[in-house]
Amino acid sequence: MANHDQRHTPLARGKRAAVAGILANTGLAVFKLVAGVAGHSYALVADAIESIADVASSSIVLRGLQVAGRDPDEQYPFGYGKAEALAGAAVALMLLGAAIGIAIEAIREIRTPHHAPAWWTLLVLVVVMAIKVLLSRRVGTVGSEIGSTAVRTDAQHHFSDALTSAAAFVGISIAVIRGPGWEAADDWAALAASVVIAVNAVLLVRPAVADLMDRSPEPDVVADIRDTASAVAGVRAIEKLAVRRVGLGYRAVVHVQADAEMSLRDAHELGATVTRAIHNRVPEMQSVIVHMEPYGNA
Repeated sequence: MANHDQRHTPLARGKRAAVAGILANTGLAVFKLVAGVAGHSYALVADAIESIADVASSSIVLRGLQVAGRDPDEQYPFGYGKAEALAGAAVALMLLGAAIGIAIEAIREIRTPHHAPAWWTLLVLVVVMAIKVLLSRRVGTVGSEIGSTAVRTDAQHHFSDALTSAAAFVGISIAVIRGPGWEAADDWAALAASVVIAVNAVLLVRPAVADLMDRSPEPDVVADIRDTASAVAGVRAIEKLAVRRVGLGYRAVVHVQADAEMSLRDAHELGATVTRAIHNRVPEMQSVIVHMEPYGNA
């Protein structure tokens, strides 16, 4: 039973999503690169480059989750949770780098006369788009359910690959249908896709940086913690509450006001009760620090 539960922890699910991305993108990168070279389509080659970047990004996410899952030690007493957000930021920056690289090569191809892409490359792109959309949805669902910035970013990376493939499909279709003089249509498609990818990269890096800077989580999470602490018998008020996301969980500092005449032992017990209540209400909570204060003017 313990092994079964271990396989279904948020950390384990996130790792499996990352591994699935690595395996899928490795196969797709080779498939698209061979088809792009054989079919004279730089848009498809650019798509392959994007898949190679996806392999690297999923590997970073996997490593980030592995590090984030480590227990606190003397060197890192607050744990390794921020490795997960750091992985998310790294993936977003890699996505931006891939967009810049694709744009540079697309411009070079536009300026260089070349053969029109082969019609059968369209069939390759249909298969690729279907796989990438399904992979993006699966990984994105896992990322949302476990609250992982890195896994959600990885899902968007997969979706950006699907966008690149869609742009390539449009460009190749134009080149094939219009014939001579339109050979560069798929290169223009690759350039357009690079812009979309760059925008996604900028949007994805923001939540990762926010987690690294200890931004407060969603308001409903904070409100739930406050309500849970306030509902504990003996708690008169919650003076302050600070919550931050760390990896796949949260850490909170709560200032609890109680009867000024309460003994130190009773105040300690009340603080422990508040801590247990919050942990029970929010399973993702990693630690709760309770500071006891006298209620009123005392």
